[in-house]
Amino acid sequence: MDVVSDAISAVRVGRPSSDRVRVGGRWCARLAPYEGAGFHIVLRGDCWLLPDGGEPVALGAGDAVLLPHGTGHVIADAPADAETVARAVPFARWADGSLPRPPRPAPRARDAETARDAETAREVEMLCGKYRLDRRHTHPLLAELPPLVHLPARDGAHPELRAAIGLLEGELDERRPGASLALPSLLDLLFVYMIRSWTAESTTGTWPAALGDPATAAALRALHSDPAAPWTIDRLAAEAGVSRPTLVGRPPMAYLTWWRLTRAAALLRSTEAPLATVARHVGYASPYALSHAFRREFGTTPGRYRDATVTPG
Repeated sequence: MDVVSDAISAVRVGRPSSDRVRVGGRWCARLAPYEGAGFHIVLRGDCWLLPDGGEPVALGAGDAVLLPHGTGHVIADAPADAETVARAVPFARWADGSLPRPPRPAPRARDAETARDAETAREVEMLCGKYRLDRRHTHPLLAELPPLVHLPARDGAHPELRAAIGLLEGELDERRPGASLALPSLLDLLFVYMIRSWTAESTTGTWPAALGDPATAAALRALHSDPAAPWTIDRLAAEAGVSRPTLVGRPPMAYLTWWRLTRAAALLRSTEAPLATVARHVGYASPYALSHAFRREFGTTPGRYRDATVTPG
């Protein structure tokens, strides 16, 4: 496994969900803050995203936006004032078509064709979705993501992301056999590509720099590929090709301990494996050794952590 895949796998629960929505005219919908990550992809037309406490963002056809911390926001046909935002329709009611569009005056006969053209031009088609994440022990890579990641459609930019969007659109259009497996997998792929695009473009932050540094990236890959191995500073240095690596602001062995316990938490949350099996999988010699370290990091025992965790279906 690599760092990005592991960072997502450690906190992901359940399956992602998505809605394909079409709307025209004047509209404004609110998405409440969410314990997970949200995304929007504009397939056709243009609209505005107004994050709580942030500046409005214009979105055009082909744009993708990720809200990795579940920030509450409004999406609308145009920048909206506070009064309009306060009257925004809950997204769930808006997306399922249960709310009728407000009536508009019928155009005069000679203006009908012009009005239809204008209405078509204002229509927006979007793919909107959510990823369910357990934030109790988020990997610092995901924690470092900004509240909003805007990936505008530009010629030649993000080719993998564009390909994933195209595949998703095809599956949603045709509902081909196997779509129940293909759609969640493509949504997971979309999440990876959005994070990958951010790490490639970000000029600030510890983790984009770490993943772009060959020695640090090699050390991280080594630890993530086999966290149960008997790692030492010398062995890790040999793997990374440096004298003494430092991993994103913390000593390598401290990061390794943190990652082992994070993986243990994910296994406790998502499997019924005995504690001894979990301990061996993450590099602890006994359930007692894992329990001691786990309590120090999480403030509770592995058994109580597992009992208190409910993984949504």
